[in-house]
Amino acid sequence: MVEQTKHIFVTGGVASSLGKGLTASSLGHLLRARGLRVTMQKLDPYLNVDPGTMNPFQHGEVFVTDDGAETDLDIGHYERFLDVPLVGKSNVTTGQVYSAVIAKERRGEYLGDTVQVIPHITNEIKARIRRAAEASPTDVVISEIGGTVGDIESLPFLEAIRQMGVELGRNRVIYLHLTLVPIVGGSGEIKTKPTQHSVKELRGIGIQPDVLLCRCAHPLPDEQRRKIALFTNVEERAVISAVDADDIYKIPLLLHEQHLDEIVVDKLGLEAPPTDLADWRAVVAAKQNPEAVVDIGMVGKYVQIRDSYISLNEALMHAGIKTRTRVNIHYFESQDLERAGLVALEKMDAILVPGGFGDRGIEGKIEAIRFARERGVPYLGICLGMQLAIVEYARDVLGLKGANSTEFDRATEHPVIALISEWQDLARGQQQRDERSALGGSMRLGAQEARLAAGSLAHAVYGKDVIFERHRHRYEFNNRYLDAMSAGGLRFSGFSADGLVEFIELPGHPWFVASQFHPEFTSTPRDGHPLFSGFIRAAREYRASLRPGRATA
Repeated sequence: MVEQTKHIFVTGGVASSLGKGLTASSLGHLLRARGLRVTMQKLDPYLNVDPGTMNPFQHGEVFVTDDGAETDLDIGHYERFLDVPLVGKSNVTTGQVYSAVIAKERRGEYLGDTVQVIPHITNEIKARIRRAAEASPTDVVISEIGGTVGDIESLPFLEAIRQMGVELGRNRVIYLHLTLVPIVGGSGEIKTKPTQHSVKELRGIGIQPDVLLCRCAHPLPDEQRRKIALFTNVEERAVISAVDADDIYKIPLLLHEQHLDEIVVDKLGLEAPPTDLADWRAVVAAKQNPEAVVDIGMVGKYVQIRDSYISLNEALMHAGIKTRTRVNIHYFESQDLERAGLVALEKMDAILVPGGFGDRGIEGKIEAIRFARERGVPYLGICLGMQLAIVEYARDVLGLKGANSTEFDRATEHPVIALISEWQDLARGQQQRDERSALGGSMRLGAQEARLAAGSLAHAVYGKDVIFERHRHRYEFNNRYLDAMSAGGLRFSGFSADGLVEFIELPGHPWFVASQFHPEFTSTPRDGHPLFSGFIRAAREYRASLRPGRATA
C-alpha cells in the first residue's frame, strides 16, 4: 500500500557528477536482490519541462520510457540496474512543478491564496514523490535529488523532502548523502573537511543524513570514518566508502560488502531475506573474462560527449557480456569523416550509426553506411541510422539522384524520408489522414508494436512475430517508395501496426540491419538485447574471417 511505502532520498554535496545516479541505482538493485519491490525517481532542479529539447552537449542523452516520457539519462541507469521499466512519473523537473502550480492558479484552484514556494511548490513536489509509488505495489521509493547541496535551485526539493521526513516519520524516511573526500597533492592526505561542511549545509536546511557515502579513490581508513561520523552525527557503520570502480557494475557488490543494504533495511524497519547477488556476480564475471574481442566504430555527431550515447554504449557492453566478448567502442565524428575520408573505418569489425537530429555531419554518416554496405562490414543503424541507410541505398543503388530526408532538404526530388503528412495517401479515409497528419507533426514516442516478417534476419534475431520497442523520432520512411525499393533489393522486414516501416535489412550482406526504434533503451546487463547481441556475434564472425589472429581477447 502507498500508505506504507518507505522513502529513501539521495542528495549530493561538495561537487557535481559524483555518481548519485549510479549509487542510487546500485542501492535499488541491492534492495531488489533482497526481494523488495523498488521504484526510483529523479528530481531535477532545472526549469526545462523535460530534457527532450535540451542540447546533448549540455545534458547528454534523452532517455525514453515505455509510456513515451522524455527523461533524464539517470532513468536509464535506474532501469538497467533495477531491471524494471519505469514511467514518466520517474522524472520530475522544476519546470514541470512550476507549470503545474501556475496552471492550478490560473484555474482558481488556490481560491485566491497568495501562491508561494512554501507551501504550494513544495506540496506539488511532495505529491509527485508520492505518485511514484502509485504505478504498482512498491515497498521502497528511492528519489535522487539532482544538483549539489548549496545550489539555490535545489532548495525547494530539499525543503520538500525535509517536510516528508516530518510528515511520514523517520521510520519511513531516510536520507543518504553522497560527498567527495579528496586526496590532496603528493602527500596523499585524505581531507574530510569538505564532507563535514557539506553535511553542515544539509543540516542547516533541516536534514540530518542517516547514511554518508564518501566518494574517494581508495577505501576510507577507520580513523577518517570515525572522524567523519563524529563531526556529522552519523553512525560510524553508516559512513560508507564509495570508492572509484573500474566497472560500474561492480558498485552494487562494493556497497554490499560494506553492508549498505543491511543498514538501510535496518533503519527503515523492513523485513527482507538475505541479498541474492548470484546473477549480478555472473554479469561481472562474464564482463571480466571475455573469450573474444571486437572493435566497433560508432559514427555520430555528439561523440565528444559520451553521455550523449550512454544507453548505446551500455547496450553494446551488455551484448559483450551476453556473448563473452570484449567490445571496444571507437567514436568517429561524422564531420571528421567528411573531411578526412573513411580510412579509419577499415580497422573496424562493425559500424553503428546512432540516432540524432539536424543536418550537421549527415553526409559523413551516409558515407560510413555506404562503406559498410559495399565492404560487407556488419552494420547496425538506429533511428536516423535507418533513415540514412535508406537514403544511401536510394541514391547509390537505385539511382534516385538527390534522394534525401525532408528534414535536411525540403526541396528534394526524392523524399524517401519525410513527415507522414508529406507523403500520406490522400485517397484514404479522412480519419486515417487526420491521425497520420497529427502524428507526422509531432514526435512518435514510447513503446510501440512492430510486426516482423517471417524468414527475415530481424525475426531470427528476436525469435518473435511481434515485438514492442521504444521510439523517439518525427520522420518516417515514405511508403510511396516501398515497392520500388523492395524491387531494388532492400528488404523491409518489420512494420508498425499501421504500416510504418520499423526494420530494414539487406539480403546477401553478412549482417546489415537497421531499426526505426531505439532498442538500446530496453537493454539490461543480465539479459542484454537480442539485436545488439546479434550485432556483436556478426562482428566476431567478420573479425575471425578477415583477422583470425586478432579474434580472441
